[in-house]
Amino acid sequence: MPRRSTSSSTGRSTGNSTASNAPRNRTPQAVRVRRRSFGDFVKAFFAFVALLVLVVGVPGALAVLIGWPLPHGAPGLDWLQREITVDTFLRILTVIVWLAWAQFTACVLVEVKAALSGVGVPGRVPGAGPSQLLARQLVAALLLVGATAASLTPGLSNLGHSLEGNQKPTVAAAQATPGIFAQQQEQAASTAAALAEQASHAQADAGHSAKQHGDTKYYRIQPPEGRHHDSLWEIAQRHLGDGRRYKEIYELNKDRIQPDGSRLSEASLIRPGWIMEMPGDAHGGELVEMPDAHVSPGVQQQIHDYAKTGDHAQGGGSQAQGGGHADNQVSVPQQRPASDGGQQHAGDQHTAPAASSSDSSTFGLPQALIGAPLLAAGLLGALGRRRRQALWQSALGAVAGRRGMEPPMPTGDAADAQDALLIGADPDGVRLLDRSLRGLAAQLAGESRALPTVYAAWLSNGDLHLQLAQPAGKPPAPWQLGQDQTFWMLARTDAERYDDVDTAAPYPGLVSLGTMDDSRLLLNLEAVPGIVSLSGREADRAAVFASVAAELATNGWSDRMTITLVGFGEDLTPLAPNRLRHLDGIDDLIETMEAETRQRRGALGAAGHDSVLTGRTGPAQHTRWAPHLVLLAAQPSAEDAVRLAELASDASRLGIGYLVGTETGDLPGAAWEMEITGQGKLLAPLLGLELDAQMLPLATQRAVVELFVEADPEREPQGPTPTPPFLVDISEQGRPAVYARLVGPYEIIGLDTPDGDRSALLHEALALLLLHREGVHPRVLSSALWPRGVTEDVRDALLERLAAWLGADPDGSPRLSADATGRLVLAKSVVSDLDVLRSLYHEATQGKGVDSRAVRGRLLTDALVLVRGPLLADRPEGRYRWLTHEIIDAQLPLLVADIGLALSAFHLEKDRAEKAIEALNAALNSAPADERLWNELLRATHATGDETRLQALAADLVNRSGARGLPPRTEALLDELLPSWRSGVAAVG
Repeated sequence: MPRRSTSSSTGRSTGNSTASNAPRNRTPQAVRVRRRSFGDFVKAFFAFVALLVLVVGVPGALAVLIGWPLPHGAPGLDWLQREITVDTFLRILTVIVWLAWAQFTACVLVEVKAALSGVGVPGRVPGAGPSQLLARQLVAALLLVGATAASLTPGLSNLGHSLEGNQKPTVAAAQATPGIFAQQQEQAASTAAALAEQASHAQADAGHSAKQHGDTKYYRIQPPEGRHHDSLWEIAQRHLGDGRRYKEIYELNKDRIQPDGSRLSEASLIRPGWIMEMPGDAHGGELVEMPDAHVSPGVQQQIHDYAKTGDHAQGGGSQAQGGGHADNQVSVPQQRPASDGGQQHAGDQHTAPAASSSDSSTFGLPQALIGAPLLAAGLLGALGRRRRQALWQSALGAVAGRRGMEPPMPTGDAADAQDALLIGADPDGVRLLDRSLRGLAAQLAGESRALPTVYAAWLSNGDLHLQLAQPAGKPPAPWQLGQDQTFWMLARTDAERYDDVDTAAPYPGLVSLGTMDDSRLLLNLEAVPGIVSLSGREADRAAVFASVAAELATNGWSDRMTITLVGFGEDLTPLAPNRLRHLDGIDDLIETMEAETRQRRGALGAAGHDSVLTGRTGPAQHTRWAPHLVLLAAQPSAEDAVRLAELASDASRLGIGYLVGTETGDLPGAAWEMEITGQGKLLAPLLGLELDAQMLPLATQRAVVELFVEADPEREPQGPTPTPPFLVDISEQGRPAVYARLVGPYEIIGLDTPDGDRSALLHEALALLLLHREGVHPRVLSSALWPRGVTEDVRDALLERLAAWLGADPDGSPRLSADATGRLVLAKSVVSDLDVLRSLYHEATQGKGVDSRAVRGRLLTDALVLVRGPLLADRPEGRYRWLTHEIIDAQLPLLVADIGLALSAFHLEKDRAEKAIEALNAALNSAPADERLWNELLRATHATGDETRLQALAADLVNRSGARGLPPRTEALLDELLPSWRSGVAAVG
């Protein structure tokens, strides 16, 4: 089967489609016979009666009742002077009726011949007009219930396609590709012949592009046949010689009422059976010219009705949601909701450009991260987990001594990257996507249904649309069918009802490719029936590869995964060392993948599964069938490409995906071909895609990797222990002008409570600034307070009110200002209890308390008194959601535990065990999971000499540990302090 490659947007051809007048090669499909209803038989009966009356009854009646109407001999001149009698008038009228009958009978014969032959269109009877239309409708109704009904009314999509054209055998079986994926799939064995045939078709196609026709032409959208769905791009490629001319077709038909009553509102939203008016130079056998076209009666009437809408209003109302963006449309699901007037969903606020380069509020933040909400959420979540892990390992002294409570503060590009992650991340969108997919898998498993193969997912206005490889029946509620049987749709409001379920991630290979208007495309690399190729400049390809690798490595909708990087990405492995691995060359890759392909085939066979999808719903779902995705940046040699194509021929069934870079755009075995342009557009014309690509440029990669490297728990500490970002004067002279209590219920001392509804926003903004004494970017602040987006004027108005509320110091300097980088910072006169807590502990352990035992004890006691509960204990529900990005929830318990441990040690030095126990219990109120506190409490209780009390504490610890059991260190300590603790615990239990 010939494979058609894409055309570069820059004019560099990488191959053309087949000649426009050649039929597409399609796999023969079983004919779907519509069941005839009782109404069809009634119509057929009346049509038969009408034809019998008109063709046989009319001439019979004329012959019997009137006879021969013409004179039997040649009339003389006196015939003109005779009086016109009633008999003469009747004879003249009879002649007219005979002529009308003869014309109608000729129309019936022409229509019957065309209907029975099923080839071409009926001939036109001169002057017939309505008579032929009536004959066509009657013949169609009569034969509707006959065996030849299928060929009686051929759709426009079938004109010009011969039987032979649809029976060309394919070299290898290929999987179906619906919807946006309109490209004919192939296997590696057909590539050489396909490329040669492609070149010959390209030359033939070039000769048609300049042909002009003056008649109006129409095209009927073809129904899907196996693996092919129509798209405007492909229609333009076949009939206009250039797929990019799809915009002309869109403009000619925008907002016009289609036969099913709907309208074309976006260039990608086309349905089978719709009619498209074509530009005058369109060519090809599938087109129908009007008004002289002769097709089936139903289609003829549809075209007549559609032609009347040619002067449709362009301002066509609310039906055309995307009409102003016709240049950038993709095949997204039909059921996208209307715009919500600027109040965007959390998952969609980032699809539009966040800010122009000239925006003064941008300050050079990487837009690649701001405009990639799912990628940013994954990176931010992974970074937070890495930092928490480093904190715990530091607290337990597992790595080269203590580091302190503060992670290294990023600077420069790393700080900008962190701000961009905070601005761009959409954790709610990731959570909803993950819960929706797992919930669907759980529901299907409960119904004993297999997971459908999903080629892509669209996130559009918060709704999720899954694009299936083939129809899979009715989806379980609350999922609904989308624009056709190959789309399943879940509204955001329904997705929010899903809870976490204990099931394997069904589609972990989904990864963002880019956006179009308010829709984001995620391609399921794991399900591609072959290789996905990516052409374009090396730097642009590398940016796409890096984005794909980073999102796959950190996304929140997968469990286990292996991502193999070849030819790039060695520096990306710190993002996810357990997922990412780097190979030096393609030889190592082929050797590795050959072994894994054999292993997976054997494992599937042994388990009795036909694919990894069925395995993921079984009892071994959490331990097997994890995807393996290969990202090969450099173009392989011809021999290596063939070997890869052979491996990829069965990859989708095995849960293996291949994304391969190519310089020329011609890659043997490529099932889906994409191109990244220098303008950041991701093009796949034969797939119907033109996206704003999601990319991760080299400079941004390095900044992100730096964040992860600095947070690596295995990394040796560099330099002295980091100090808190803000130390306050804890003497009486350092009394602040504004004091906020964050550890426990939120209170502010030194300021009046603001009036009105803005009070909550002002309090939340101040809390964010107090937790980031290093400064907060204005856009980070606005994205934290308004996760669904807000305009700059609203944000600036809030900052003005916040500055006015905080006021100024006695010297006139404002308490809220911007530093040299544009970040918002608070004056030293604005202090929180968390600042004081950190300062007290720092002073006790690294300042004056080091040399003075009395000072250390007083400072530690004062610090522990400040702890009144968890951070912002009474915060309103639904607010302060930005705290999920922070590590303060891990820092604060560790800091409190450190204070309790230090104060306990202070008291035990003087054998004050009860005071030590009191300090440890106070710390456990805020850090109940800290193993260090429990171990120290065991030692302090042992120091009291009360074995019964120690036995009760051991029993309490065992009960708290539950099925997990005690940590090894705690067990070892109990063995040392209370050797009989196991029998004692059993007795207590």
